[in-house]
Amino acid sequence: MGWAALLVAAALLALAAGWAPSAEEELQFKAWMLQNNRRYGPDEYSRRLRIFLGNKRQIDEHNAGNHSYQMSLNQFSDLTFAEFKKLYLWREPQNCSATKGNFLRSSGPYPDSIDWRKKGNYVTPVKNQGPCGSCWTFSTTGCLESAIAIATGKLLSLNGTCKFQPEKAIAFVKDVINITQYDEDGMVEAVGKHNPVSFAFEVTGNFMLYRKGVYSNPRCEHTPDKVNHAVLAVGYGEENGTPYWIVKNSWGPLWGMDGYFLIERGKNMCGLAACASYPVPQV
Repeated sequence: MGWAALLVAAALLALAAGWAPSAEEELQFKAWMLQNNRRYGPDEYSRRLRIFLGNKRQIDEHNAGNHSYQMSLNQFSDLTFAEFKKLYLWREPQNCSATKGNFLRSSGPYPDSIDWRKKGNYVTPVKNQGPCGSCWTFSTTGCLESAIAIATGKLLSLNGTCKFQPEKAIAFVKDVINITQYDEDGMVEAVGKHNPVSFAFEVTGNFMLYRKGVYSNPRCEHTPDKVNHAVLAVGYGEENGTPYWIVKNSWGPLWGMDGYFLIERGKNMCGLAACASYPVPQV
């Protein structure tokens, strides 16, 4: 079926369902399809168009309001959040409270703000986990990559296809430091004085379409049994009086702020302080 015939068939299906997009909306969707290399059959086209426009209206309504962050169209804009969860988030609840805190707080000062990306060559480029719930792998390997770089001055990349051969191992972990549950100040000290920190939190529908700014959500959960995504805190700071974390994600560099996002700090936002840790490398 040709492209024009496909559009006519999709339009007829939409009319039969009592719903039809405007010509401008169709053009926006076709431009998005080209940009994101999407092709659909007639039935799927109509469904994806409807989802896309629903997401776009949500984005427009959000951005018209008074919020600390903005949303935008991205590579996930033809997905419902239910579909996105199945593809990109943990499929089962993760109760990460099983770990015991062994991070020893100190009385010494730590910086008001820090960004390990700017301190030196300590953070590897943003990677793309693809459609599977492997975020914990990218969070933990990213954390170990940074820990080794800080300890040795050599930044390694530990992802890719894994074919483990013990004799070729290049990264070793001596210990894992678990920050006490809900001790967000402990996370700040750990990131400020030691190392980027791996943490988990609950992703909800509006985060899927995050673009920039300090993410905050009054309706997400805050307990370890609800977290569904693992990421890496590489720094922290403050914007317009709102403290935030600088966080490396694993959805590729086209999502968010070149693959990163900011999230409000100091409120255990979406459970981010429920289970945080970092490795101590053996060097």
